[in-house]
Amino acid sequence: MDLIRIILSVILPPVGVFLQVGLGKHFWFNIILTLLGYIPGIAHAVYIIAREPKHA
Repeated sequence: MDLIRIILSVILPPVGVFLQVGLGKHFWFNIILTLLGYIPGIAHAVYIIAREPKHA
């Protein structure tokens, strides 16, 4: 399942973060990063998916 989240994160970073943590602070922070620059949004999304256990 993490592989699917990472693929979605490359296409649209906030989607991957949303699937991992829901509508929390990381989701909103990722939206801001993605709006400021696509690459920082991807990096943050992959970091969140790789490090955090799933919880909402």
